[in-house]
Amino acid sequence: MSTEIWNVQRLLQWTADFFKRHGSPSPRLEAEVLLAHALKLTRIELYTHYETVPAAEQLDTFRSMVKRHGAGEPVASLVGSKEFYSLGFQVTRDTLIPRPETEQLVLEGIEFLKASAPEGKNGAYNILDIGTGSGCIAVALAKNLPAAKVLAVDISPAALAVAAENAKKHQVDDRVTFAQSDLFAAVPRQQYDLIVSNPPYVSAAEYDALDVSVRDYEPKEALLSGPTGTEIIDRILEEAPAFLRGGGRLLIELSPMIAEAVLARARSIPALAEPTLLADFANKARILSAVRGE
Repeated sequence: MSTEIWNVQRLLQWTADFFKRHGSPSPRLEAEVLLAHALKLTRIELYTHYETVPAAEQLDTFRSMVKRHGAGEPVASLVGSKEFYSLGFQVTRDTLIPRPETEQLVLEGIEFLKASAPEGKNGAYNILDIGTGSGCIAVALAKNLPAAKVLAVDISPAALAVAAENAKKHQVDDRVTFAQSDLFAAVPRQQYDLIVSNPPYVSAAEYDALDVSVRDYEPKEALLSGPTGTEIIDRILEEAPAFLRGGGRLLIELSPMIAEAVLARARSIPALAEPTLLADFANKARILSAVRGE
């Protein structure tokens, strides 16, 4: 009979190996996040508890999560949170799980506003986030732009409830307002310095081929755009100029597969100037950037 002691160190080693065999891109990180959650510790605290042997109930919780993740359930869904732009965000089945690629959208927005805001703004930018989901983009922008005001809209009341909790958690709820809206339908007709969006951009064919970890655990309405994948973005491109100040910027996350089609559509809209594609950290076209003509 084996006398191996399943302390924290051994559990992390075994679980990381297990996830690696299942094709995880970050097996050690995922093992740490799940074990820390089961033990109600931070990831750093795991390293000061290497010799600790978890209680039977904690082990049962951890083993259940490992099994579920091995079957495809995302770590973020299991623990109910995900880090984004160095901030922790609550996520549920009603919201997308924030991706590292979307951090580029936040970075581009911050850099644009700091470099190009009109005189007299003093950091008091007006920002609109279309399809806010968990609120990760809106909250990250507000957190890093202390005088900015953000209106964040989404068609899903359940997602908006999660987003509001995230704004409150990060103490920006006094500057981030949430509203239910089908894109711009309920947005006040005013001039924004920046409009950002991570909209649905998956085509019908792509949706059917999505990995089970995405298709079965994230909201379809936040992923699927339509037959081509450009339908929602087309609507945003058409309506956004009316809500941008002259010189204001529009940033839309997209799939590399539809990037050229979206760029062509943006170029066809007279009110949008300087349409261009921006690459993500993997050097894939990920963001459509355009400026409202003066």
